[in-house]
Amino acid sequence: MNEKSGKWYRQAAMLAALLLPLWGQPVWAERIKDLASVQGVRHNQLIGYGLVVGLDNTGDQTTQTPFTTQAIGNMLSQMGVNLSADQQQKLQLKNVAAVMLTASLPPFARPGQAIDVTVSSMGNAKSLRGGTVLMTQLKGADGQVYAVAQGNVLVGGVGASSGNSRVTVNHLAAGRIPGGATVERAVATPVGQGNLVYYELDETDFGNAQAVVEAINKGMGEGTAQALDGRRVAVRVPDDQGARVAFLGRVDNLEIRRMAGAAKVVINPRTGSVVMNQRVTIEACTVAHGNLSVVVEGAQPMFAMPADIQVKQEGNSLITVKAGANLADVVKALNALGANPLDLLAILQAMKSAGALRADLEVI
Repeated sequence: MNEKSGKWYRQAAMLAALLLPLWGQPVWAERIKDLASVQGVRHNQLIGYGLVVGLDNTGDQTTQTPFTTQAIGNMLSQMGVNLSADQQQKLQLKNVAAVMLTASLPPFARPGQAIDVTVSSMGNAKSLRGGTVLMTQLKGADGQVYAVAQGNVLVGGVGASSGNSRVTVNHLAAGRIPGGATVERAVATPVGQGNLVYYELDETDFGNAQAVVEAINKGMGEGTAQALDGRRVAVRVPDDQGARVAFLGRVDNLEIRRMAGAAKVVINPRTGSVVMNQRVTIEACTVAHGNLSVVVEGAQPMFAMPADIQVKQEGNSLITVKAGANLADVVKALNALGANPLDLLAILQAMKSAGALRADLEVI
């Protein structure tokens, strides 16, 4: 081996020694604002009750929804039209629907700013398509009015009916009004306390908290940031408001090497959804899962005929599941079971209890 080749091998060995620790735990470069947010900078939920008018005979059946006729009476009284209680009960306005309006007030919103509104039917209206929301106050949790909504409802669905037949595509009882509410009251949004601003990570992780501290201290000066726990990071900022905004803008765009999160499997029993991240692994195990079914045949109440009831248990044999060191192996092993998503929920929980599933189970 000549001197040139020996030098190349030494350099390759040094590079491998430096990169070897990184291979054990995957990392990704992300901006700080993708992982954390400034404490106190938050959205506020708004809600209101109103009426939608102009529907094509698809509104509430007012005899079954008395609150709709009451709301109509209250609205008309404000317009100078007074109806007695008997007259309100006799109203049959199928082009009106009672709705609930919801909106999210963004941080730093000022009076005059437009925000989107979601409109949802509260009664038995068939469709809100083509309707217009009358002026409605949107209130916060403290009962104060923060916005006023009004406008035409945009419904993404469509439907048609003839006789007893009806066809519906998507949902017709809810819609949106883009920019349909105007902010009337601002919410104070303090940024930090004194010369300190607190960043909160979206998920508790001591490694990522330390990575955020190192990135801020490297980019903005040593001693600027300090981790308080696995979720909060205290950052020293300038006292001047303008300089503080520019400072936080630079901090938000600093990149860090985010450590890979914990292995997790998220399951939704209502829909049968199963989602897992790439850190999930399994150990070798044996699984048997049989389905119990009840079959009822021959039940005819009109002629009082006895029903034939059968209980069947599928005799599935034991299946050996091979160990999986990566996500592709895990998916291949689970597919080999031939179980549907709902059965897979029970299998994953049993595998977790047996210690064969190397991941956290989260049910939503």
